[in-house]
Amino acid sequence: MNLVAWHRNLVQNGPSRIVGYLAYVLLFPLSLVYGAITTLRATLYRSGWLQSYRSPVPVIAIGNLSAGGTGKTPLTDFLLRHLLGQSRRVAVVSRGYGRKNESEMVVVSAGNGSLVSPDEGGDEPVMLARRNPDAVVVVSADRKCAIEKAVKDFDAEVILLDDAYQHLKVKRDLNILLLDAKKPFGNGFPLPFGMLREFPSAVNRADIVILTRSSGDETLSVDDKPVLKLGYSLADYAVTKSGEQVSLNVLRSKKVGAFAGIADPGSFFESLRLSGVDLIESFSLNDHAEYSDNEIASLSRMSEKCDLLLTTEKDLVKLDRIKLKSDLMAVPLIVNFLDGNNKSSSLLDNFFEQYRERKMLDDSLVEILACPKCKGAITYEKEPERIVCASCKLAYPIRDGIPVMLVDEAEVLD
Repeated sequence: MNLVAWHRNLVQNGPSRIVGYLAYVLLFPLSLVYGAITTLRATLYRSGWLQSYRSPVPVIAIGNLSAGGTGKTPLTDFLLRHLLGQSRRVAVVSRGYGRKNESEMVVVSAGNGSLVSPDEGGDEPVMLARRNPDAVVVVSADRKCAIEKAVKDFDAEVILLDDAYQHLKVKRDLNILLLDAKKPFGNGFPLPFGMLREFPSAVNRADIVILTRSSGDETLSVDDKPVLKLGYSLADYAVTKSGEQVSLNVLRSKKVGAFAGIADPGSFFESLRLSGVDLIESFSLNDHAEYSDNEIASLSRMSEKCDLLLTTEKDLVKLDRIKLKSDLMAVPLIVNFLDGNNKSSSLLDNFFEQYRERKMLDDSLVEILACPKCKGAITYEKEPERIVCASCKLAYPIRDGIPVMLVDEAEVLD
């Protein structure tokens, strides 16, 4: 068991040996410090002490509270397909975790399919680009610059900001939070004593909460926010490197090996067994595995014992040039809203209608108001809601929906 798996097992199941108890004692205070820092950071952004970038087009942020997989990529793919189906020009903006040069901005897709390898663009962005060739996909550590490029160079009308619940440098118009339905907040503590990136109270920043891996009978109330339940299931087919679909019924008579470099490989293997696949061997890798020579050698040995190897779509995109003795395919993950897809579609439609109305209000405010100090142009900001004069570096408050355009009431910006 590697260190990452050992830590996950410790915080999820508790200590069982003296080493685990000692680790608990050391990790607890670090967790409190880390949680306090993330809370302070969020407060500074909310109050305006730390500045956030406002995109000229609507931004839908998707993220989670826990470190590790809650199914963000399948949901991003679902939303991407839905918005593309409405003939919207959509761009996915991501950090592109796991690529070789994470400081470089890379256009993974300009709206005509993937242009780069997973080493350059990251496994998940490349996978999304291959599944959705009409989408624009840009990866960069500087999400602001990536958004500006998507809008300026590729005429993006909507931004899907992937894995961005904690990326507060960019303002979002719709904040979607994913929580694991079985243990929404884990043991309730941030890293390293728990698996959370923030204290559970951060759920209050969400506009929509989605319980992933739901069986449908969970209950969670978050103020008056809509809570949706999302289930995942494996498709009844596998796909080859060339994109050809093969029914799982055809594969059930074969000796199958499976491997996965995701947050929870065990759930993938179990789903394959439940689908009737004769899984004779499995191999777990770290999330976003880079596939070292040793790991590829392990896959080669597995392929000698099996008729076929199955993996995830995210892993398959990284193995284009790998030759194995047995066939290699991926089994896609299917998203299913247990509340019905109509509810999620209705929430998205309402969001765009409200955004349009708010944008009209924002534009009208900008047209009729001026800075009382310099008589110059102002801009409207939603989070925190205020009127800003960039020339005077003053922020005028909006109280009960009414702009207070008094210099004495304005906040001086750094």
